[in-house]
Amino acid sequence: MIEARELSKTYGRVRAVDGVSFTASAGRVTGFLGLNGSGKTTTLRMLLGLVTPTSGQALVDGRRYRDLRHPARQVGAVLEQGIGHPGQTGRAHLVTQAVFSGAGRSRVDALLDHVGLGHAADQRVGGYSLGMRQRLAVATALLGDPSILVLDEPANGLDPEGIAWLRGLLRDHARAGGTVLISSHLLAEVAQLVDDVVIIAEGRVVRATSLVDLTRGSEARVRVRGGNPGRLWHVLTDAGARITTDGPALEVAGLSPEQVGELAFRAQVPIYELTVRTPDLEQVFLTLATAR
Repeated sequence: MIEARELSKTYGRVRAVDGVSFTASAGRVTGFLGLNGSGKTTTLRMLLGLVTPTSGQALVDGRRYRDLRHPARQVGAVLEQGIGHPGQTGRAHLVTQAVFSGAGRSRVDALLDHVGLGHAADQRVGGYSLGMRQRLAVATALLGDPSILVLDEPANGLDPEGIAWLRGLLRDHARAGGTVLISSHLLAEVAQLVDDVVIIAEGRVVRATSLVDLTRGSEARVRVRGGNPGRLWHVLTDAGARITTDGPALEVAGLSPEQVGELAFRAQVPIYELTVRTPDLEQVFLTLATAR
């Protein structure tokens, strides 16, 4: 389990992270989301002992990262895309990291196959594509067979097949009882992967909840397209609806689809389309992240 307890970090007069608290639990995938400059990466680096908090605590299984006896066996991390010396082969990189971390070399070849780099194990990392480097970074994180994974934008550079592979790997890790904390800008992919969501804006947590509760608590809209949009607009607004336009269609908040249909019928406006649009993760995220 990962815990952030009132984490804050100040650089001069800039408060990059301000009292951030959340938990990433075992057996679940937690998405850590925020706009650029929101404090995501600084928070992750504090969790991993790479940045010293100005105040607060970052705990891994109840301890600070620097107090862990075998950190590589407890936490695997992907924080940078440029992993690996360009002159080393993929296999040599993993062997080197295994020696440095005390993880042992026995898993190197199996991990290369596991992340889809078995065919490129003896190629120099400098010749790897961005997606291949990301796979190598994931393999490095898995070297010590850790129960906790902390991943900052791990899908960058991956093609659709690679993204599906990563999603399956992380879901399997959580199902086996592991903890996954992932930051990503690919919100459509995050929505297919995570169980819980932590949204940060301007250095503060604005929402921490399950994905189900996050989207359930947001207002659905009714999309309606009719033969007389102007008359329909007036009828619906008179009934208390809040309306925005999407081309010839109206996006209606505050009324159910049944109410919209009934009002259109009474106004003798023919309806060509009537659908309910449930807010997705991207819509909710943008609303929360830009509201401050």
